[in-house]
Amino acid sequence: MTFQEQIQEGIPNILPQKKDYDLAINHAPKRKEILSAEEKKLALKNALRYFDPKHHAELIPEFSEELEKYGRIYMYRLRPDYRMYARPIDEYPGKSLQAKAIMHMIQNNLDYTVAQHPHELITYGGNGAVFQNWAQYLLTMQYLSEMTDEQTLTMYSGHPMGLFPSHKEAPRVVVTNGMVIPNYSKPDDWEKMNALGVSQYGQMTAGSYMYIGPQGIVHGTTITVLNGFRKIKQNPEGSLFVTSGLGGMSGAQPKAGNIAGCITVCAEVNPKITKIRHEQGWINEVVTSTDELVARVALAKANKETVSIAYLGNVVDVWERFDQENIKIDLGSDQTSLHNPWAGGYYPVGISFEDANKMMAENPNLFKEKVQESLRRHADAINKHTAKGTYFFDYGNAFLLEASRAGADVMAENNIDFKYPSYVQDIMGPMCFDYGFGPFRWVCTSGKPEDLLKTDAIACEVLEKMAETAPNEIQQQMQDNIKWIKGAQENKLVVGSQARILYADAEGRIKIAEAFNQAIAKGEIGAVVLGRDHHDVSGTDSPYRETSNIYDGSRFTADMAIHNVIGDSFRGATWVSIHNGGGVGWGEVINGGFGMVLDGSTEASKRLASMLFWDVNNGISRRSWARNEGAVFAIKRAMEVEPLLKVTLPNIVDENLLN
Repeated sequence: MTFQEQIQEGIPNILPQKKDYDLAINHAPKRKEILSAEEKKLALKNALRYFDPKHHAELIPEFSEELEKYGRIYMYRLRPDYRMYARPIDEYPGKSLQAKAIMHMIQNNLDYTVAQHPHELITYGGNGAVFQNWAQYLLTMQYLSEMTDEQTLTMYSGHPMGLFPSHKEAPRVVVTNGMVIPNYSKPDDWEKMNALGVSQYGQMTAGSYMYIGPQGIVHGTTITVLNGFRKIKQNPEGSLFVTSGLGGMSGAQPKAGNIAGCITVCAEVNPKITKIRHEQGWINEVVTSTDELVARVALAKANKETVSIAYLGNVVDVWERFDQENIKIDLGSDQTSLHNPWAGGYYPVGISFEDANKMMAENPNLFKEKVQESLRRHADAINKHTAKGTYFFDYGNAFLLEASRAGADVMAENNIDFKYPSYVQDIMGPMCFDYGFGPFRWVCTSGKPEDLLKTDAIACEVLEKMAETAPNEIQQQMQDNIKWIKGAQENKLVVGSQARILYADAEGRIKIAEAFNQAIAKGEIGAVVLGRDHHDVSGTDSPYRETSNIYDGSRFTADMAIHNVIGDSFRGATWVSIHNGGGVGWGEVINGGFGMVLDGSTEASKRLASMLFWDVNNGISRRSWARNEGAVFAIKRAMEVEPLLKVTLPNIVDENLLN
């Protein structure tokens, strides 16, 4: 059977042979034992809904075993035999170019070189899922292969509810992930609903089919590190950046450190993912002892090297040992998946990786105690370094939030705020998001590296022309992006699809997208998918990260993210998504994303202008109303350009009148 025929078949009528558990693959840890005996029966009934009753007797013992052994029913038997990667768009069967582009993006999210736990359909972050099981994948791909441009596929937390009649200007796919009733948004609620097969954690770009490998965050991390050094008025050369995590998102940190030009030490407890990142070139060297690490860092400092070093072990040991040896850390952060602290997002110090995984599944209460004990030690060590002059920032994966819940010394004197800022609060919010600059992405669906090279050149030309007349307030952002796009090829950032990212404002996104659409119309490049990280100006309401620099009391509201996805839907997005929990934890954030297919048509040109303008300026308007100075500047500038835009501006109160 050909690849196209397998896609069109969906869930096969004749069950494939049961598959062996591949020990060479980086698998998700066993999930928490949380279902009662009756709930386990319900989980089985829910899973069996996908199959003809004639298969139920055969599948029940198999699915029961998966539930007991892994804590979830993944349906490994249904995992396709074909290679999983983003194929050139013409290789997908179907009636809709837009649907084929979505298939391209889904397969990229599950590519073995991209996904963190590909057999469990987890793209990154420990639990960021594309689907809950393989039946959902097969059925979704089948629906997309049948879809016309007058249908919309609705996705309920990985489950394809079905194709519904719509119209050509409607989104082809609408995705929701984890959108549960607010009072049922605690971590154990997710564990139970996910084990039952009724909800999933889509992270940000995992469940919205817009992940582009570590490159997506390399750029943002590079800007963060560069601006971090600017903030402390220090040259990156010979300076030390210490952090942790080498997963799908955090794995970008050492590469970003190299681009920024500093010494990076990144700790990781998982040997498999450390090996993968080293083989991919995201880290230069791997060391396995703190003695070796101390000596290597001393040499790098003496020689002012630009080098990234992975320490295979726990980051707490690094912070404590560097304190003992009086090694100066200039920038410090952490990007372990602390949005998922009890299921593999953070590992306790002093316990082997294997023993910790066993404890996590068999004694979750003790595991939680050990994690919280480590967080207290972690914070104590950081405090010792910051007392010596280290600039520490939370990199948005809930380190400070979970440390505070563990009783660590991370609170400010008012016992309300954290003593350390979020990187968005201190760096990315005021320097980028308030001005409308955020992670704009594109993917060349032809799969041709030469198409990506052409789009890089187009984007660079657009940005250089814009920079000639850009106001002083955004010149630094413009120049950072021009430098980035010029070096994108030499940095070898592509893993999986032929994708690129840069930070652009609404004007930049629209002009770059229109230039791409014109190039497609001329036959110079194939179809392009536009998108962004949910971690952006407008898509995400996250009080400890994306909206942490909102100070009018509204940072716990989610109106912006909901308006974002609704507005994108009727302004021309090809697919839209709205999630609970991405980035910083289930119940802690609402975030939305989109994808848009450019095919060279005049209709695509109209859609991109309308949707991209809204997608950015919705967020700038909210930030402006919160009295953020940069956002007030940016929205006033937008109103000068677009006469149909009229935004309510804040009146500023004289502080002396309030005293």
